[in-house]
Amino acid sequence: MNRTVLIVLASAALVAGVSTYFYKTAELTGPDTDQVMPAAKGMGPASNATATSMRRAEVRPDFSLADTTGAMRSINEWDGKALVVNFWATWCAPCRREMPLLMELEALHASDDIQILGVAVDFRDDVLSYLAETPVNYPVLIGEQDAIDAAEGFGVEFVGMPFTAFTDHRGNVLHVQIGEIHRPQAELIFEAINNLRAGNIDLAMARRVIAHGMAGVPDQGK
Repeated sequence: MNRTVLIVLASAALVAGVSTYFYKTAELTGPDTDQVMPAAKGMGPASNATATSMRRAEVRPDFSLADTTGAMRSINEWDGKALVVNFWATWCAPCRREMPLLMELEALHASDDIQILGVAVDFRDDVLSYLAETPVNYPVLIGEQDAIDAAEGFGVEFVGMPFTAFTDHRGNVLHVQIGEIHRPQAELIFEAINNLRAGNIDLAMARRVIAHGMAGVPDQGK
């Protein structure tokens, strides 16, 4: 797959994904639907109560990709940890912009067994060159079409970047998001992950709390 084809494919995926899943709603429409890219607390309301929704997988997909050393790594290696699986590319400005936050989250939440995992949908040489200049403190896997397939395994037919999937410590998918992640959003999701692990809430409530919080809708606890 040459550079032009990969960039066109990812760009087309972004346009197709947003146009397919972007519609007006401020409510949870079903047990397996997440609100994506609206404002969390502290980020301001979503414009015209508009949010992006997508169908997410119930459980984390099983995939393997090469890491920066060339070794094949299975996502199952991180069983028992809550995962933040961030799909990115070197030519994606929002992807690069959110990396410092991801590094902070990795350092702050290691004791909570929450693992940041980067998946570069890009050419290996470009990724290695970028990371040599801008290193990160979390594992990075690299792929082209196989990385796109991994992203789609989280339940999104088309994927733009950055795309981030959040799981609990048992591998259940709690939230999927197309677009840059911001600190208020991350804090909301991580609080739900930790409350779920502590037994303060169940899986369904964790998903609902995240969806409502991301959409700026107060949860009524029903």
